[in-house]
Amino acid sequence: MAAPKKCVLITSKSASLHNDILGGYIDDYVGLIEKQYDILWWDDFLKNPELGLKVEGALIGPGVRQMRLPENLDKFPNLKVAANFGVGTDHVNVKLYNSRGIKISNTPNVLNNAVADHAMGLMLAAARNTVEGHKMATDPNCTKWPNDTNLGVDVSESTLGIVGMGKIGMKVAQRAKAFDMKILYHNRTKRSDEEEKSLSALFCPKLHNLLAESDFVVITCPHTPDTDGLFGDAEFDAMKKTAILVNVARGKIVNQDALVCALTSGKIYKAALDVTYPEPLPRDHKLLTLPNVIFTPHVASATLRTRLKMISCMLENITAGIAGLPLPNEVHAKE
Repeated sequence: MAAPKKCVLITSKSASLHNDILGGYIDDYVGLIEKQYDILWWDDFLKNPELGLKVEGALIGPGVRQMRLPENLDKFPNLKVAANFGVGTDHVNVKLYNSRGIKISNTPNVLNNAVADHAMGLMLAAARNTVEGHKMATDPNCTKWPNDTNLGVDVSESTLGIVGMGKIGMKVAQRAKAFDMKILYHNRTKRSDEEEKSLSALFCPKLHNLLAESDFVVITCPHTPDTDGLFGDAEFDAMKKTAILVNVARGKIVNQDALVCALTSGKIYKAALDVTYPEPLPRDHKLLTLPNVIFTPHVASATLRTRLKMISCMLENITAGIAGLPLPNEVHAKE
């Protein structure tokens, strides 16, 4: 007789009926998890908290607002590992989990291409007025294309500034090189000469130097105490009035009040945001009313293949954690 499966905790059944932007798990994800583990849904735990005794692993993520795991850790005395759905763990109290003997992991590398693709997509959509063009083309009252009223700006041969030259930033640079863009980057550390040469990328030790020269600025750095509010009034003052800001990292890196001011006063031309703070923005937020902002709902990594890879990575870490082995992608608490 086969040994019984271990039990893992995931989000609510109601969320899974929607899409994973809300923190739910679509059928393909659930099927992959069920091959290895019994699932305890959060809804079922709330109805019968004693079921928490069975849980040895948990799948968590920034979108799971209804899953109050940190406040309920006492109900999961056998929890050994919590795997985060994504790279960024700024929403995870790693010290708290570690103090309970629970290891935390993330999903690096598997989403780099998808996020870089999305960054380029946002850049192109903002530059070429794709959203405005779609509205015009589908307007029931439009019977003739206006002449030169939807002119965009060139991406090819423009200057791109990448803020955060990690693995995602490197992937963005690879794509930008194919557009014959001049590539500048700002990072905590300079990349190797070989890496810079392969990407034709130039290091800017000072962020403001990058901002002053860039036609497009793409944020791909992690959210940390050092990058919290990194983009404020002074940074927008340093940018070109024709510049377009793209953020596929974390909303808190940008001071949103300063961004509203920059967009309404003409300090910068446009913004394309996959992330905000909070998510979603309150429906009366000023940013949502501006014609020179386009949004996507934190979906930079949201392709089926990428998300399945992320789930697989999470399961690898959960399996190691339950077995008492080192995690392939452990995240350690910052001092």
